[in-house]
Amino acid sequence: MPSNKAIIGVALLAALAGAAASLYFEPSIAQRLAGTELGQRMLGAVLQTRAPAPPHGVIVAERGDIVPTMRLLTVDGAATDIPKAWAGRTTLVNLWASWCAPCLKEMPELEAFTREHGANGTQVVGIALDDAASAQAMLQRLRIAYPNLVDAPGPADAGVRLGNPAGVLPYTVLVSAEGRVLKTRIGPFENRQDIADWTQR
Repeated sequence: MPSNKAIIGVALLAALAGAAASLYFEPSIAQRLAGTELGQRMLGAVLQTRAPAPPHGVIVAERGDIVPTMRLLTVDGAATDIPKAWAGRTTLVNLWASWCAPCLKEMPELEAFTREHGANGTQVVGIALDDAASAQAMLQRLRIAYPNLVDAPGPADAGVRLGNPAGVLPYTVLVSAEGRVLKTRIGPFENRQDIADWTQR
């Protein structure tokens, strides 16, 4: 007669196989799961196991950590010290690139969120993992007014340092007024209400 541990192990494997089959045959389940905090943590864990190791000495922030110190340029070339520039306000940091279609789709929603909440609430800052000219052209095309920085994509870019060594875009981080990573999100927001809900959880 099989032991309780063996029975539990088989049941767990069957549940995982069923979940995997459900995600394969019904991708909207995966999308709904990715919209939950539990789903985001699971997705993050899977991507972490597949991500390359960051270069020696590069600090990768995790939930609860202070954002690593870095200096980035605005799209106009002005130096900005992170996280010092965000001190005193909760900041939604959105990493994007001009070639990333889901990034471009959510940016007008982030702009709308900024107009509704940015004056007294959560500020939005973009970081384009791109060249400054491409980023600036896209910001003008989409009429994005919230602040944007640029960083060259690579194994030690701002996205990696903010907890995304897999390099998936869009990637969003909520940073506390004290400079700590509160939460992260892999993938795009659906709309401004989705953004507002995420910043309040």
